Amino acid sequence: MAPGRLTRIRGYVLWRQVALALEEEIISGKMTPGTPLPAAGEIAERFGVNLHTVRRALQDLQTRGLVVTRQGSGTFVAEAVLDYPVGRRTRFSESVRRQNHEPEGRILQVQTLPADDELAALLGIAPGRPVVIAHRLNLVDGRPLCIGRHCFPADRFPEIGAALRQDSSVTRALARFGIADFRRRVTRVTTRLPTPDEAALLQQPLAVPVLLTEAVNVDLAGAPIEASFGCYAADRVQLVTEAGEG
Repeated sequence: MAPGRLTRIRGYVLWRQVALALEEEIISGKMTPGTPLPAAGEIAERFGVNLHTVRRALQDLQTRGLVVTRQGSGTFVAEAVLDYPVGRRTRFSESVRRQNHEPEGRILQVQTLPADDELAALLGIAPGRPVVIAHRLNLVDGRPLCIGRHCFPADRFPEIGAALRQDSSVTRALARFGIADFRRRVTRVTTRLPTPDEAALLQQPLAVPVLLTEAVNVDLAGAPIEASFGCYAADRVQLVTEAGEG
């Protein structure tokens, strides 16, 4: 943040002038979403005002959704919150592009493991049968949004791991195995604080919660084809369920 005192504007209280100056820097992109603001003392020194004036200005910016304050971490430029529809037909790339953002998926790891009891129940297979598990990082406009774990019955999709390494799209990978369309059977949502690894991948503080999703996708005959587990940066996304969906 560049130094420089306020040019006093007649008729505007000091805190409002500070808020307007900071707002202009946020809107112009000089301070980008997710970046921390300087400490209140630094802002006060820059503008030649007292701490009370700065705190009142930051409170105004927070009320208007331009900044967020995280206890123990400081004040940050607010990030755009993505509406992510969760329903019978949930597609990451389609949902992101409809909101004029650019989606990206990166496969972090692919492994084949025996299904434990919980995963076997979700996929409708016997415990111990092989499952292909793809770990993927989903980004929006280059910013991490979600860590996904996508699990497929290996007996039905033996080469889906190789397909995902070539193209990270789950929809296109399933299409290569004859699944032209599929539906979401169930989605469960919970929340908790992230692990250090999750916080690092999502580029967020450990003190900010994550949204967790557990979902099962089925083919048009109703047979499970995928169990997925998502870990979302909660301050960048809100999960939306429309009436009649589930």
